[in-house]
Amino acid sequence: MKRTIIALLPLLSSLTLPATADVQERLQEQFYDLQVASGQSLSRAINQASPIRQNGQIYHAYTRWQVQWNYWWREQRDGRCQIDLTRTQLHATLTLPRLSGGDAQQRQRFEHYLGALREHELGHYRIGQAAAAEIDTALLQTPEYPSCTELQRQANQRANTVLQLYIEQERRYDRDTGHGRTQGAWLTE
Repeated sequence: MKRTIIALLPLLSSLTLPATADVQERLQEQFYDLQVASGQSLSRAINQASPIRQNGQIYHAYTRWQVQWNYWWREQRDGRCQIDLTRTQLHATLTLPRLSGGDAQQRQRFEHYLGALREHELGHYRIGQAAAAEIDTALLQTPEYPSCTELQRQANQRANTVLQLYIEQERRYDRDTGHGRTQGAWLTE
């Protein structure tokens, strides 16, 4: 039995195996505290408590995602290179408010608002997931190149092109939803 396995090893090492992918995801939630007194405007209280400020605007929640990619290649005897394995990672953090205090009506309004706000932010996360998956696919579909240096340049260019498309898609998502307003993430007072 051992002889058969040993005899097969040289044969297996000479076979061209299909490239494999590995997309890993990590999603974390973090919170900032929101104190609200009975009768106080919930919207005003969140605006005061929110640490999320960009371009002069105050936001009640934020999703930050980042895609990192690695790949390994095989160099042929003639110097040509091809990707064999990828590992793409998506790291995301959702920042949301957490309510302390308030009366029953405020807590109920807040929970409804928080659900819509979280759903909007998860939409941003899903865009990050799609970006990571497409980057991984683009890397795996990178054709063979005459040199490993050229392969690296082309693979990174492909991944960065995909990343930029999804960054723009995320901007459109906020424009189209009014930063979550059309999804119910809106307080009138």
